[in-house]
This record gives sequence, C-alpha cells and structure tokens, in this order.
Amino acid sequence: MWEIDVARRISGFTLTRFQFRRDRVIGDSQVRAEFVHAVAVELHAEDGETGLGFAQFLFNPFPDLAECEAIFAAEVFPGLEGQDALSLVHRVDRPRGGNRRSASLPFGEGVQVALWDLAARQAGLPLWRMLGARRDRVRGYASGLDFHLSDEEFSDLFGRAAEQGYTAFKIKVGHPEPERDLHRLDLLARAVGKGRPVMVDANEAWSPKEALMRVEAMQAAGHRLLWVEDPILRDDFDGLRMLRHEMRGTQLNSGEYLDLSGRRALLEARATDMLNVHGRIGEVMQVGWLAADIGIPVTLGNTFLELGVHTAMALPEVQWMEYSFQNYDVLAEEPIEIRDGWVMAPDRPGHGLRLSEAARRELACPRRLPDDEIPAGPACDRLGPGLGHRHDTQKIAAHAGRS
Repeated sequence: MWEIDVARRISGFTLTRFQFRRDRVIGDSQVRAEFVHAVAVELHAEDGETGLGFAQFLFNPFPDLAECEAIFAAEVFPGLEGQDALSLVHRVDRPRGGNRRSASLPFGEGVQVALWDLAARQAGLPLWRMLGARRDRVRGYASGLDFHLSDEEFSDLFGRAAEQGYTAFKIKVGHPEPERDLHRLDLLARAVGKGRPVMVDANEAWSPKEALMRVEAMQAAGHRLLWVEDPILRDDFDGLRMLRHEMRGTQLNSGEYLDLSGRRALLEARATDMLNVHGRIGEVMQVGWLAADIGIPVTLGNTFLELGVHTAMALPEVQWMEYSFQNYDVLAEEPIEIRDGWVMAPDRPGHGLRLSEAARRELACPRRLPDDEIPAGPACDRLGPGLGHRHDTQKIAAHAGRS
C-alpha cells in the first residue's frame, strides 16, 4: 500500500507578524492604504525543508500573533499536518455546504504559496521549472498605485522608473473630474517620454457608457493606450463585452477582482481581451490554461514580493508582469531580481525567497499597534532615494518588542 514518505510530511508551522508604514500612500479611485499588514507563513516538513508564503490585509491589522497562531492551528493546520505538500497542491476538494468557506483570517493564498514552495524545494527544482516554464524572464511594467500622490511625487516615481529601464507604465485613473486623468497622462508623458506603452486602471470607477467616453477623450488628447483595466463592475459581462467591441485602438483587461469561478465565467462570456490574475498559484495555472485554450492573453498583476514571476514564466500567454515599487523587499533575504525592466526568475529551489532573519528580528511585531504608533517602514530600495521614508530599525524593534 502506498504511503507518504515520512520525511516529506508537514510537521509544523511558524507565523511571523508584521505591521509597519508604507513608504508612500498607495491606492486607486476607490481605496487608499498607508500600512503594511502581513503575516509570513512558514510550513515545516520532517526533512528540514520549509515553504514560505505571506498572508496580508490591505486595510486592517492582523490580531496579536498569539490569536493568529490559535486560528491557524484550529482552522488551517489540521488539513496540512502529516500531508505531503506535492499532493496537497494538486488535490481537488469537493466544496459543498459548510465546507465551502474561508478561514477566519486570510491565510488561503499564503498557505497555497508556501505549499508550492515546499513541494518545489523537496523536488530540488525552481518553482517555475516545476510548473513547466521554458523561459526565465518576463517584461515588467512600472505601476505607481499613484492615485493619491501629488503631481510632483507622481512625476518623480515614474521618472525614476524610466531611468531604471522600464519601458511600459500603468497609472490610476477614474477621478471624478475627467481633466485630472488627462493631466496625469500628460505628466506621465513628460516624465517617461512620449510613445511609451501606457496602461490605465480605473478600478471599476465608471459605467459602461462613461468608460467609453472617457477612453475616447484620452485617445483624442493624443494618448495611445495599450490596455484599459477594470473600467466597470467586474461582473457586468454585458457591459464588458460592449466595451471590448466598441473601444478602438486599445484592449480591455479584466478579471482582477474575480475568483476562479468568476474568471471562468468571464472567459466563457468572451467579455475581455486580456485576463488579469494574481498570486494563488494553483488557481492561476488552472485559469491560465483555460485562457490559453481560447487564445486570451494573461497579465500578471501585483503579487507579494513578485512571487507571481513563477506563473508568469509558466503560462505562455503572459507577456507583462506588474511591479509597483512597494517596500516589501526588506522581508526577503534575496528578493526577485529585476533587471532593465525585466523580471528574472530565481534559479534557486522553490520560489527562491527566504524570510529575512533581520526582518524576523527587527521588523516582527507580535502585538497589534494602533495607527498612531505604527513605525515607519523601510523605503523601497528599488525606488532609490527621494520618495518614501528611511528605515528606523531601533524604533521598529522597540515597538515590536512591546508586550
């Protein structure tokens, strides 16, 4: 009778809680965020290998570490303990009734990434190779998450991105005043040079007819758009299908806010030119295969610490991957390399990232802090000096050690 290799069994877990200020306010036409709220999830196997993933809240802090651990131990770990990571990443469950639910905290993506990391490490392969990739880099585009930045900050960020070799740029639009969106596109052209590929993301700010009018106004002002992202409600398939056919000279990019079932329905409705996916590796591969089967290109949106590079390599339809200069890199011993605007696949076992021991020691924050006590985090090293805060290790360590 077949049995799991004892050495490969998952035997334990470690959670590390983080809470610090972003180096700039990020956001779009609907939301803004000032803080990083994340928990590193490490799954340990009997053979000494560890898989790493990250859970995060965009707006709200995680509870104290002790409560996070209690919830994980009660709701998540029973389904992992004693199992083989490679079998879990390929397992198909039968979600029915009360079994179709999420954990009390958003551990789902972090656990999925940690399992894929552990499975690839135990196989001795970089994750992108285990997923079947035949290339080791993908073009990155610079994304500002810039809706709430001043004009000066906006121009500075994108100007620095162009200096670093990025050749395509995505900005946030959807302001109540159409002139403001046009003004930002003009600023972008001055910061990076005219004729560069430009994408705009409205984050569902418009109705279908309004979206068509806004895009036509941008084009009439001389702005060539590579794609228009999430202009209207995610499940308005009739409106999306209309825009797909009526918008001339650009492409419709949608799917960011949908789950696996919703993306399947979006593709079946032929309601987008491009499918936007993110960080759940197994689900991204599944819907990516479906998109390839019907000839719909896939784009990789923001993923924590650029871990989406692995699925970007493996899916032949992916031509672009988003990078938005967030100050997460300090959490990894060796972040994903970005060279001259190309995101490079790490040639290391698993997904190639290990939790930084310095971050574990100096940035970990086991107790929930009120907003006015959250310390400034490190600046994004890739952005260079200028925009953002500098890292205050002593202050963060002092807050992290509070009981």
